[in-house]
Amino acid sequence: MFFLSLAWLLLTGPLWTSGQDLKQKLLEEEVSVRYPKIPSSETIDCDCGSMACDLVFWFHSDMSSKVHFLGRCNNADRTLYGDNVDKTRFKLSKRGSKSFALRIINVTKEDRGIYSCVLKEKNLNEVWKPGTLLLPGETPPTPPPKPKPKPPSKPTCRCNTGDSKGGCGSMILWPLVGLLGGLALAVLCTLRYFSRLPRKCHHHFAKKRQTF
Repeated sequence: MFFLSLAWLLLTGPLWTSGQDLKQKLLEEEVSVRYPKIPSSETIDCDCGSMACDLVFWFHSDMSSKVHFLGRCNNADRTLYGDNVDKTRFKLSKRGSKSFALRIINVTKEDRGIYSCVLKEKNLNEVWKPGTLLLPGETPPTPPPKPKPKPPSKPTCRCNTGDSKGGCGSMILWPLVGLLGGLALAVLCTLRYFSRLPRKCHHHFAKKRQTF
């Protein structure tokens, strides 16, 4: 990417240094990637944004980092193409009041590379946009699988301290009361059983004596 930017600067350096009041700005935007089919048509936009654009310059950087000047287009939709540019396949145009467009007809594998634009205002300010990477005929990468949704969590009790009837206190108190009552009943039954156990044994021995 460094060599691509260096080649572009060397190519456009004379244009940039021709005026004393010239100001340049390089937008730090990510290069978008497209995978057009062969032989389809592809349109690349260059949006002026908040600028009062006067004209646009289009460039093509091939896979060997060579930069080619495609042409320019102004607000009057007048175009000037670079040398060795096929005008039947590359179309420059003005789109609306705040945008320019580059249309490539019958895309081929030789059209691979980055297509970038330079916007210029009447006061000689320039903005370079990194542009779009075209990879004709290639298969786009498979997107990563979507994460599985998490199972719904169980609802929890939200205690209401201001209301003793509808809060969590009643939900906890009554089970504890039932548990304590059950334990008390079990203890009483056990004590009653053991208190009656000696009487049963004495009566059992008395019956044995009478049989003898």
